[in-house]
Amino acid sequence: MVDERIVSPKLLRQFVPLDGLKRESLAALAQKITLRSLAAGEVLFKQGTVDRRILWLLSGRLEILQPGQPPRTVSAGTQGATDPICPGNPRPATVRALDNVQCLSIEHELLDVAITWDQTGIYEVAELKQEDEASGDDDWMTTLLTTKAFHRIPPANLQAIFQRLERVPYRAGETVIRQGADGDYFYVIVTGKCVVTRESPLNRTGLKLAELSTGDTFGEEALLSAAKRNATVSMLTDGVLMRLGGEDFRELMSEPLLQRVSYERAAQIIAHGGQWLDVRMPREYQTHAIAGSLNVPLCFIRPKLGVLDRKVPYVVLCDTERRSCAAAFILVELGFEAYVLAGGLNQNPQALRRSA
Repeated sequence: MVDERIVSPKLLRQFVPLDGLKRESLAALAQKITLRSLAAGEVLFKQGTVDRRILWLLSGRLEILQPGQPPRTVSAGTQGATDPICPGNPRPATVRALDNVQCLSIEHELLDVAITWDQTGIYEVAELKQEDEASGDDDWMTTLLTTKAFHRIPPANLQAIFQRLERVPYRAGETVIRQGADGDYFYVIVTGKCVVTRESPLNRTGLKLAELSTGDTFGEEALLSAAKRNATVSMLTDGVLMRLGGEDFRELMSEPLLQRVSYERAAQIIAHGGQWLDVRMPREYQTHAIAGSLNVPLCFIRPKLGVLDRKVPYVVLCDTERRSCAAAFILVELGFEAYVLAGGLNQNPQALRRSA
């Protein structure tokens, strides 16, 4: 049984390698570590199984059965219980509970990313987080830490990103970015809430598209496509945002996340269960498109996420790369597997001929 309660950082510091992490890193991880309970006789895992978790014994006793070695017992609170339980994949031993047991559990990849960030000095901006803790707000850095897209950004880039982020307070009702303006910054919400609206000839007051809160990001579309802002973002409440300049965003964040593929490679992805995703406007799509492609215009990527399948890899395309890069970035940031058709349709006319 898994218990989703947040574990205290003080408790975690008893275990290796958590004992070597900075306070800020440990506080972030504490929100993602879960408690797992086992009854006497229950198996934690079997030898040879692939298990992506790191586990530590918190209470009770475990029996470890490894081929060629006598059974051994590990008891909570002893020196042998401070290390992860039989790490490695596949698992080198079978582990079962001798009595009622509680274990701490976290995904190996997440732990590895946290340690990497910690040791590259990413929390030199810890004072930002400390200020937010005083007001009882959620940890925006934790949210970014657990975003899969950030796992693909090199640690050196991450360090530079957090060092260059600028903290800006806003009042309720204040406009952060306005539709039609040039793109200048990428934003992360530290505290407070924002509303996203888009004006149209029939609705000058703006149609509400979404509400954003702590840890959410916005502003990337205009930076990636070198286009005007396609929506207005205003503060619903007082809050604090972090912003990253356009050039820093493109250099440090967008390039590591974007995977450009040739038409030939894209065709292979499609053949193995992928999906073409055309992010041009409907009239452009109706004029010429790849057969079997799905059309979701860039401006509707966020509102239409429900029509996309997180299990499907998407090859995103437009006439060039501008809109497809912006759409792919958003999808990757939200946990999708997405690629950009290098050069777009303009440089890959064979895509239309072969698909007609």
